[in-house]
Amino acid sequence: MARRRKIADSRAVQALAVLNIVGLSSRCLGAATPRLCAFRDRAGLQSFAPAFPAVTCTAQSHMLTGTDASGHGIVANGWLDRESAEVRFWKQSNRLIRGEKIWHRLQREVLGFTCANLFWWYNMATEADLAITPRPLYLADGRKSFDVHTQPMDMREKIKEDLGAFPFTSFWGPGAGIACSQWIANSARWIYEKHKPSLNLVYLPHLDYGLQKYGPDAPEMAHDLAQIDTVAGELIDFYEQHGVRVLVVSEYGISAVNRPVHLNRILRKAGLLSIKDELGRDGLDLFQSDAIAVADHQVAHIYIKDASRIESVKTLLSAVPGVEKVEYARDVWQPGIALERAGDLVVTAAPDAWFTYYFWEDDNRAPDYARSVDIHRKPGYDPVELFLDPKLCCPKLKIAAFLLKKKLGLRALLEVIPLDASLVKGSHGRHEVPTDEQAIVIGAKHPILKAEEIFDEMLAHFLAVAPTK
Repeated sequence: MARRRKIADSRAVQALAVLNIVGLSSRCLGAATPRLCAFRDRAGLQSFAPAFPAVTCTAQSHMLTGTDASGHGIVANGWLDRESAEVRFWKQSNRLIRGEKIWHRLQREVLGFTCANLFWWYNMATEADLAITPRPLYLADGRKSFDVHTQPMDMREKIKEDLGAFPFTSFWGPGAGIACSQWIANSARWIYEKHKPSLNLVYLPHLDYGLQKYGPDAPEMAHDLAQIDTVAGELIDFYEQHGVRVLVVSEYGISAVNRPVHLNRILRKAGLLSIKDELGRDGLDLFQSDAIAVADHQVAHIYIKDASRIESVKTLLSAVPGVEKVEYARDVWQPGIALERAGDLVVTAAPDAWFTYYFWEDDNRAPDYARSVDIHRKPGYDPVELFLDPKLCCPKLKIAAFLLKKKLGLRALLEVIPLDASLVKGSHGRHEVPTDEQAIVIGAKHPILKAEEIFDEMLAHFLAVAPTK
């Protein structure tokens, strides 16, 4: 069979860089962000309603496939696998995203096209030509060695030799900060200078941390905004000096919150959540639970074992203060992969509320992972991991002792995360938000009304065709 003729040549098309500045909204742009404001003023800004739910994995999948979750199946940052009865958050295989990605289409239709995916999520087992993603090494004795995964694999040691080790502890947890975004920006320059990809996808997460810790209007945010403005501004300058067109996008804006809502405690009180004793601590019994909430920022999926109880659970949760609405998943997504992964019910928080995963009623019986940074073991997203417990005496000394034990090959548990969900001041996940809290795009040449149209904008750049709505 004759190979399909390429309809464009990458050598004749300007390269494109898409900088994903997480949490950036129009309300963030001001005195603290002169370089981003200058780019906005000459390239043009559009705000658009974020994906639903407005969380990282879903929003990115919208942009990279041009479909919503009915097509790509990413209904949250994590969900309950009904067959194994395991909640799985922050998995990394790109095969979880169903359908054709932007690089598939352009590899097929643009001669010589290459794509570099730098830290956008689901970045392992990918057909993107170049990839870097955070990936610790999990050792048999229980140790975890921080590292990155790259494609091709031999690129890992080369880039670390030139840039140093990826500052993993600044990517998430109490030490989260600008260092990881700076390293990612440096890696983007390194990749472009050595490989000249046609499409450069760059993830800059820094704003997300302070916006959740302090809230969008907190005075502390001026410093964080200035830091990301410097990193992004320097990267924009680099690309433009090399003749690369730049798009700046965000996945969502951040809303101020002051009400944590503990859905699993409500289900437990109603006798729907099964708890087991695990060495004197509470553990979830997912096999026997009649209902469980998998919380992800301001949206939660409710999985119900017996379909006959869906209506009563819907009634129960609809009356909870801080809950804005409870919907049937079938009314949100079309039949297919999304409904296979989604809960039976989808709960959205009120604008000033967010959902915890907490299921224990006594902090003395909280599971061992509750006071640790443990994004894979927790059955829901936990932004409280951004804080050190203010009740601890000398927490940095405790961390140093923990790191020393790990270096010596000893097993240790680092319990430094508080259990006070009221510390969190910013959240996201809602689809219907004020314009100044919406996702944004700077530099688009076509109208952008929703996240999946970022796909059309990228496609139009390389194929020189106007997007079809």
